Amino acid sequence: MLRRAFASLCIIVGVGLTALPVAGQNLPKHNLESFEPLDLPAPDAHRAADGRPGAQYWQNEADYRINVTLDAETDRLTGEQLVRYTNNSPDELERLWVQLEQNYFKPNSRGAKVVPSDARFSGFFEGAGYTLSSVKVEHEGETYTPDYSVDGTRLIVPLEEALAAEGGTLDLKIKWSFEIPEFGADRHGILDVEQGTVYQLAQWYPRMYVHDDVNGWNALPYLGQGEYYLEYGTFHVNITAPRDMIVGATGTLLNPEDVLTDKQRERLDEARTSRETIPIIEKSEVGNDDTRPEGEGPLTWRYRAEKVRDFSWAASEAFLWDAAMAKAGQDTVLAQSLYPKEGIGGDKKPGWEKSTEYVQHSVEFYSDFVAPYPYDTAVNVAGTVAGMEYPQIMFCDVESRGRDLFGVTDHEFGHSWFPMVVGTDERRWAWMDEGLNTFMNQYSEDAYYDENNRQSLQRASTLIGQRFAPSPFSDQPIMTHADHVRDRALGFLAYLKPADGLMLLRDYVVGPERFDVAFKAFFDRWAYKHPQPADFFRTIEDVTGEDLDWFWRSWFYETDDVDQAVAEVATGDTTEVTVEQKGELMLPVTVGITYEDESTTQRRIPTEAFFTKDTHAVAVPGGNVTTVQVDPNQLLPDIKRGNNTWTASGSTETGTSSGRQ
Repeated sequence: MLRRAFASLCIIVGVGLTALPVAGQNLPKHNLESFEPLDLPAPDAHRAADGRPGAQYWQNEADYRINVTLDAETDRLTGEQLVRYTNNSPDELERLWVQLEQNYFKPNSRGAKVVPSDARFSGFFEGAGYTLSSVKVEHEGETYTPDYSVDGTRLIVPLEEALAAEGGTLDLKIKWSFEIPEFGADRHGILDVEQGTVYQLAQWYPRMYVHDDVNGWNALPYLGQGEYYLEYGTFHVNITAPRDMIVGATGTLLNPEDVLTDKQRERLDEARTSRETIPIIEKSEVGNDDTRPEGEGPLTWRYRAEKVRDFSWAASEAFLWDAAMAKAGQDTVLAQSLYPKEGIGGDKKPGWEKSTEYVQHSVEFYSDFVAPYPYDTAVNVAGTVAGMEYPQIMFCDVESRGRDLFGVTDHEFGHSWFPMVVGTDERRWAWMDEGLNTFMNQYSEDAYYDENNRQSLQRASTLIGQRFAPSPFSDQPIMTHADHVRDRALGFLAYLKPADGLMLLRDYVVGPERFDVAFKAFFDRWAYKHPQPADFFRTIEDVTGEDLDWFWRSWFYETDDVDQAVAEVATGDTTEVTVEQKGELMLPVTVGITYEDESTTQRRIPTEAFFTKDTHAVAVPGGNVTTVQVDPNQLLPDIKRGNNTWTASGSTETGTSSGRQ
């Protein structure tokens, strides 16, 4: 009986195989390539197949205690720090790798040999870089000076005894100083203003490299363009600055009674419950003696920040300061702005006097769009930096006005979710924070200015379509390491293209109802952890229930383009429209039909219709059809819209596609 059944099955299969059409046996090459399974890293005990952290996921921890002093006469920082480093990995560690980003600004650094001196990520000068006066390790009751070495922006600390796996701890103590760059690669720096100097300070202390399950030590040198990958921990930071300066920083101020006046503390208390912006230091008060506590000598501002990956701060005697309450789920956040009077705008283009309102909006919008903002403070600081994000504090351009100031503020505070909470590897995968954040920014800006989401997708897709055509932007994929991206292409590959891709998935392919749940799931799964690109792709597929390998490949791993065309229209009792996918990125096709009486109808063709062929026909009710158009709302980044439309008076031109190389 079994033998007979097997014989029958062979006959059926044989008949089926011989019945296959020749065209099916010779699929167009780009159909085969576009729909192949995507070769993602194999899931394991650390990273699961559904995109979650695996059962044995681990990450290390770095807790910092830092004392730092700002010398405003010499523009120099001097500090000492203790890093308690915990090795949760299954590996013994024979050495530690520490980041010394200030060494990037030395005129002979590796970065200086890569980045032009007049480029955005420059700022090289004589006298730059760390002076390390002491490096010590305290481990297993022993304190010693290791035989450390410095290689550019990297400090290598060999250990006399390996740090034990699965919970081993040690203390790394470093004393250091450096001259603050005036222009620190557009991420920190100094700005002289009429009433003083604004210091925006970042990458200012030696920071631990990340040791993870994917690459071991992620000890890539700092070359300026690629940003940061950092461990989470708790920071205790004591900042000593001139008495006349106001300081803003990551974390909670622990000693307001020592560094603020009674009036300032009262105004802050009022701001914590006020929806209206409350001045803490008004324009007329800047520089007055009564804005600072009585006494002589510098003041020390003490901060604590938990579950953060970094710590940044700003200081100036020229700051105006205002604040208001923002809502984050069931909690409240103190939204604040620090800016010199040069930041104040006019009637037609408001300036930094609107900043706290913008911070309020951003905190509240993203708290709803992704997850509640997890910290109790959010500070925006005006200075020389065009726009840069740090935990709980952002640096933006003092000259920004109007919608530009909203845009940069909103973008930088969007980073509070990616990468400040979801701790991606920015040095390799810039798109995982910049792209996800820019995606969110589109909806935030639409909400603030009461605009239509469709308009944002149309604008972004039009620009993407233009740049898909042969250009300096079109031949590198999104999945290019940040330092390997050509300078002019960084905005396209790290920001615009991934953002538009996610907008297409949300608003055109999957739909907001499922995509939004998946996007939030990615945040929830990887909050305070270190996801890789595959973890994002797998989470979106897991929660939406869609196989999106075709999209990830074409949009992220390749440089495929979209070129949808009306191939043929046959009219009669019914009208049959044949559409063609001329590009490798085969998005769903929307066909719009307009009749002589100006009535319209639409048909949607799913991507699956193109698994085996480039063309697909749909039938619609007959009648006097005047126009047939694919992508009638122009939501897609089509590189050749000229072949999208057929009219009764004549057929459309045929399109071409550059294709995958």
